[in-house]
Amino acid sequence: MLAKEASFNVIMNREFAGNAVLIVVLNLVVKSFYLFGIDRTVQNLLPEGEYGLYFTLFNFAFIFQIISDFGLQNFNARNLSQSRHLLQKYFPHLLTIKLLLGAAFTVVTVLLGYWWGFRSTGVWVLLLIICVNQFLQTLVLFLRSNLAGLGLYRLDSWASVLDKSLLVIIAGVLLWGPGLRTHFTIIWFVLAQTGAYVITIFLLLWYLRPRLGQLRLRWRGAQVQSLLRQSAPYALVVFLMTAYTRLDAVMIEKLLPNGAVEADRYASAFRLLDASNIAGYLLAGLLLPMFARQLKTTTSIVPLTRLAISTMWTGAISLSISVIWFAVPIMTSLYTNGDSYSGAILQWLMLTFIPMSGGYVYGTLLTANASLRPMNWVFVAGIFINVILNLLLIPRYGALGAAQATFITQSLTFLAQLALAKHLLQLPFAPALLLRLMLLSGLLVALGYYLNTHLLSVPLFVKFSACICAGILGAFALKLLDLKSWWSWLRPQ
Repeated sequence: MLAKEASFNVIMNREFAGNAVLIVVLNLVVKSFYLFGIDRTVQNLLPEGEYGLYFTLFNFAFIFQIISDFGLQNFNARNLSQSRHLLQKYFPHLLTIKLLLGAAFTVVTVLLGYWWGFRSTGVWVLLLIICVNQFLQTLVLFLRSNLAGLGLYRLDSWASVLDKSLLVIIAGVLLWGPGLRTHFTIIWFVLAQTGAYVITIFLLLWYLRPRLGQLRLRWRGAQVQSLLRQSAPYALVVFLMTAYTRLDAVMIEKLLPNGAVEADRYASAFRLLDASNIAGYLLAGLLLPMFARQLKTTTSIVPLTRLAISTMWTGAISLSISVIWFAVPIMTSLYTNGDSYSGAILQWLMLTFIPMSGGYVYGTLLTANASLRPMNWVFVAGIFINVILNLLLIPRYGALGAAQATFITQSLTFLAQLALAKHLLQLPFAPALLLRLMLLSGLLVALGYYLNTHLLSVPLFVKFSACICAGILGAFALKLLDLKSWWSWLRPQ
């Protein structure tokens, strides 16, 4: 029995390691190019404040995006990974529910936007298209959850960059096509997103079609009601978590007289946090079906949990500390309006990345364990704390205050998730792991200080790369990452 469990753990670790490398590399290449090659170019090209308005509307719609998903993605990934034969039975019902929820999300969000104050025709149309895009994005994620639930992790890794790859091509033509750049508008940008999502959805449906049997929409009241009731707790978790991570941008625009401009500054710094979160978000999606399968088979989750948190925090600590030391030159080199103020915003947001990355592991573990009620209370508290902090800090410090509120909120909610996971799943305390993480942090702080004060003539790229490389090498030296184990997981079998 023990030998069987050990063998299963090796298989899960190998699956995680191999697909983690693939999914991170693919997304760092494609999505980083999108964020800094396309998205950043759009912000620099448009008049100051126009992208800030888009960013505000995007986050406003994102808060209510859960209406279009209603937890179906996490519910489907978890249950399909445990009972893969249910695909043909549930998919037609889930797809029907998905389309109806998408329509409800669009109507509700547009009406709430009008009530909030987004009433001019141009803003209203922009919000409407953003709502459609966010529904299409959740539909892509729902289709991908079927790949992950079926154990097609490698294919899901490739599918994770499909929409952004298409968007890079479409938006790239609009930005750099002959005679098009001078006429570029924010509407072009959101319509390019629409096209990329639609093509991705058709390609995913085409691949899944042979596994679905007779594909058609189905509506059985009792079945739909049962599925909604089972997915509702997942929906509440996602909604609450989204609310306290996206309220800041909306509150900046509402609380400040120059809200659109301040939101523009916040968006420019948030883009780097968004890029950093690519790996964490994708690895969380990879971990969910793996954790769920281990819990279903009563296999120990400790080895995979430690592998995941060591990997997440090695990357998060190395990247965050490196960016914090060079935040101002990074912002001034990336943006036409970059300065020390936007650099300070970036420092607080990148500090936030450390607790956020920990939350990706322990929050995913709690979700796989269906420990949703206690998590919901944590996120309710997170929303309350975030709103209070934003009301206190934004009027006084502007977008910088929102970044500080985000760091405090994310840190407290992560600690609560960690405590819950240890209590509910009897996870052992790992003081040696904590000590090694602290040593890695100290090493990078010292190196960053030396590079920032003694090597002023060295190019930014060289110093930044030195910090990142030192973090990775330090992680191997401190046994946070074990080279022999990773090689055994990654080498062809």
